[in-house]
Amino acid sequence: MPTKLYSSILPSIIFLSLVFLFIYSTFLPLYTNNGSSSLPTEKFLPSSSSSTCNLFDGHWVLNSTKPKPFYDETCPFHRNAWNCLKNKRDNMGIINSWEWVPKDCNLERIDPWSFLGLMRNRNIGFVGDSLSENFLVSFLCILRVADGGAKKWKRKGAWRGAYFPKYNVTVAYHRAVLLANYKWKPKHSAVSAQDELKGVYRVDVDIVADEWSSIAGFYDVLVFNTGHWWGYDKFPKETPLVFYRHGRPINPPLGLLDGFQVVLENIVRHIQKEVPKNTLKFWRLQSPRHFYGGEWNQNGSCLFDRPLEEDQLDLWFDPSNNGVNKEARTLNHLIRKAVQGTDIQVLDLTHLSEFRADAHPAIWLGQKDAVSIWGQDCMHWCLPGVPDTWVDILVQLIHSSFKTG
Repeated sequence: MPTKLYSSILPSIIFLSLVFLFIYSTFLPLYTNNGSSSLPTEKFLPSSSSSTCNLFDGHWVLNSTKPKPFYDETCPFHRNAWNCLKNKRDNMGIINSWEWVPKDCNLERIDPWSFLGLMRNRNIGFVGDSLSENFLVSFLCILRVADGGAKKWKRKGAWRGAYFPKYNVTVAYHRAVLLANYKWKPKHSAVSAQDELKGVYRVDVDIVADEWSSIAGFYDVLVFNTGHWWGYDKFPKETPLVFYRHGRPINPPLGLLDGFQVVLENIVRHIQKEVPKNTLKFWRLQSPRHFYGGEWNQNGSCLFDRPLEEDQLDLWFDPSNNGVNKEARTLNHLIRKAVQGTDIQVLDLTHLSEFRADAHPAIWLGQKDAVSIWGQDCMHWCLPGVPDTWVDILVQLIHSSFKTG
């Protein structure tokens, strides 16, 4: 009898055990997640190396508890016109209370000590126009807090930079506004009333500018940019760019955008051929301008007290609207096309910077009569300011690349 009872009960025991195991395995993860809700949520967010992470897509949040900038007006690497604290620009506290928050991952604030430790015995170079210098100054002032012995550094071909002796790190900038070699060729014959041409700027599309022609073996990280000089305000019809290849004028002559594209193709080809494969390479996309009501020399202004809203950006920057700030997205399209398929990473700082109409030096330029001479500065950025966020992004990408490399 007991044997029969045991044999009749056994299937029920097995069935109930299986049901219990199913319920346990189904609800345990839910319980575990709920139980861990007090842990810092950022531990479970994608890291910057995750395929789902896009540091360039997000929004600005006003954060009154955001840590103060690493540096102030006393940083020895400042350029006067961008030293908005010294020049007493309005709302600097609010300007530096806005925090960039990517949608899918965390943007960590740079730890200057840790970063210089990572970069020990390595060098970082910026090549391009004054917006690269704006970037550089922010970088130098931040890194200086980890090495008070940082010294201004200059070497033939480098316009400015700094050396950090504790870590044997050099961070420097090479001014090469077109990246390609160009020089002024004045017109020798008298200028008639019918001929407004004063001369031309010869651009050799297949020759890189002397300022960075020999730097390839020195830097472990290189950040390139060009674009802000590719406009008719810099090269009007009386002093245009004329493009040469193999020492001869290109025929038919190229317009400005076509010339830009050809230069990009040749510069990228040079980088791929001459810069070592193990050098980490970035191409920074355009830093947007925020001139309102006219160009820089037409009373354009940027006296804003808060960032633009998302739905305002296309009105300002979409090329189809033909506004004074339209060139950034147009040039970005050509840059992306030129670097596609190479090991040059795109550093897309355009979108996050488009919001920040409030963060330019504007009329606070630190020099009497500067505005009447040059107009407001709605192109460069106050320091401390938006370029500090650029630094955070670049540093996070460098960290990711060196850890996975």
